Amino acid sequence: MAEKKTKGKKKTATAEAVTESAAESQETGRTTGEGAAPTGEAKEDFQALQRRREDLALDVTRAFPDKYRISGEMEGCSDAAKIDLLERLVRTRTFDARMRRLFRQGRFEGTYYSQIGQEACDVVIAAQLEKTDFVGPSHRDLGASVGKGIPLTALAAQVYNRVDSPDGGRYTACHYWHPEYWVMQPSTSIMMNWIAATGAAFGFKMLKKKGVAVAFGGDGATAHGDFHEGCNFAGVHRLPIVYIIQNNLWAESLPLSLTTALTDLAHRADAYGFPGVTIDGNDVISVWNTTRKALQRARGGDGPTLIEMKTYRWFGHSDIDPADYRSEDEVEDWTERDPLPRYVAWLMENEVLDEERLEGIRQAIRQEVEQAVEFAEASARPEPEAFLSEVFVHEYPGFDVRAGR
Repeated sequence: MAEKKTKGKKKTATAEAVTESAAESQETGRTTGEGAAPTGEAKEDFQALQRRREDLALDVTRAFPDKYRISGEMEGCSDAAKIDLLERLVRTRTFDARMRRLFRQGRFEGTYYSQIGQEACDVVIAAQLEKTDFVGPSHRDLGASVGKGIPLTALAAQVYNRVDSPDGGRYTACHYWHPEYWVMQPSTSIMMNWIAATGAAFGFKMLKKKGVAVAFGGDGATAHGDFHEGCNFAGVHRLPIVYIIQNNLWAESLPLSLTTALTDLAHRADAYGFPGVTIDGNDVISVWNTTRKALQRARGGDGPTLIEMKTYRWFGHSDIDPADYRSEDEVEDWTERDPLPRYVAWLMENEVLDEERLEGIRQAIRQEVEQAVEFAEASARPEPEAFLSEVFVHEYPGFDVRAGR
């Protein structure tokens, strides 16, 4: 997530390990850090590893250790809603994996931020929102847009920076959003979305509306000042907002131990007077029940909730990052905790899903993804003068207290 820098001459054991890892990478011909891609034979090994992991990610019926099986009931969730949630999860995963390969083929410019491994953190809560609830995503929140129902055609056009994207191709890949779905465009400045979502929640309260806001951030981002300002303001005014921390253990290439002394980041809520809870972000049942309760609390006027979801990104900070600061054992352990096979197994054990229906879902979504790619690639690139348009807003469609709306 957000990149952090540390000062001081004293090294921790973790810092020494990171330094040693970087030195080893140089000796083997690999380079470490965002923006540094492997070369030569290391590049071929890296690309082969990427393909293997993508294939693994798309196998949502694969076996996993029994200790990671999920159990319990999804409160207030019908069987139809459970299947709908599965479709959104598979749609997010399939689209993500396809975009990663297209990026490596040079089919679009810029970079790509994969969410594979973290989908449940976004999709599950977004699927429970009303269309006019506000979402403040960050750069790794594809699932927030898919979960909210934004068409893949719009999201693919955003990745490709084409005129048919919600912003007309003016911004950057992976900053998924859509004004008609009340999903704001992520800011390049980490955690500005946190502040904007807090402001939206304040607007809902001022206008006495039942809407709620949801903001997403990473573990490293909780060290930003905007995180604390937003939480403090929300706590003081008991705003209808749910804050989601996706703790994937790494702030870009910096381990959690070098960004905070905390083990459970939900304790940050203690300072602001509202509940904080830590859960397994890869357990769909736990995520559903916890976010459902938080949304009910927000809509009921009881104020914010901070939810830390422990999860993991399978790939680098972006697709130009080999992520060789992490051990293979760590990555392998977390791939076994993949939320999709765990949820699929639970659905099948409870006779909500069978293999034939699952295959039908997967085929339909693969077709949907390919149609989105065709749409994006057929869309025109923006003209240079387009970047000078819509710099100033003359008619603001948002909150206007004076107009009573």
